[in-house]
Amino acid sequence: MPTKRILIFGVTGMLGHTLFKEMSKNTDFEVFGTTRHASGLEKYFSKNELSRIRDNVDADNFDTIMRATASIQPDIIINCIGIIKQLPIAQDPLTAITVNAQLPHRMSLITRSANARMIHISTDCVFNGSKGNYTEEDPSDATDLYGRSKFLGEVEYPHCVTLRTSIIGHELKTDFSLIDWFLSQKGTTKGFKKAIYSGFPTIEIVKIITDYVIPNQELNGLYQISSDPISKYNLLKIVKNVYKKEISIEKSD
Repeated sequence: MPTKRILIFGVTGMLGHTLFKEMSKNTDFEVFGTTRHASGLEKYFSKNELSRIRDNVDADNFDTIMRATASIQPDIIINCIGIIKQLPIAQDPLTAITVNAQLPHRMSLITRSANARMIHISTDCVFNGSKGNYTEEDPSDATDLYGRSKFLGEVEYPHCVTLRTSIIGHELKTDFSLIDWFLSQKGTTKGFKKAIYSGFPTIEIVKIITDYVIPNQELNGLYQISSDPISKYNLLKIVKNVYKKEISIEKSD
């Protein structure tokens, strides 16, 4: 199989950096990435990795995205750019709609023009959780700006695959995510029994994309991918044991 050129937009995010590093180990792929600012990245990436990361690529400036695509000429684009709900800027409608809703559709246009495929990462937050056991056929019932903007950004064109899921893993610079937040806590924290998680560690998303999505050339459309459900309380207990974290987890509803 010829080597595929992969361009990952957003390689400093929780999923983006994991995809970039893990896919770079695969000799079937030639992997490139983008970031808004390259300063300080030498702490997280090797010189070889940095040579394959294009900086000054900004979701607010689509010309930079077009130039990166034209420069790399990828076979596959993976969009990991997104405004996460934990950030204060996620409450700004202009930013959320521009990045989460409009950008994926604009990226799909240049992907099609480049005769490439696009893999877009969405979220189970397009649902508010009141019903449970949602499928791809269920309409989005999110009422918050984040969930609604992510739903509008889901791309289902013939050359696109949207993966709707939830992820856990490590961030590079912040600790907004569940695992990094938990590991930053001291003494006692709460674990919610009624909050159910059915997503994946970021490393498993890498495997799903490399083992199932990319080899299936005809695959397109929207797919919800999930694991066996587990309560946030039990999930934190697992994380505590794996990382040997000295902390007390209080069971809460």
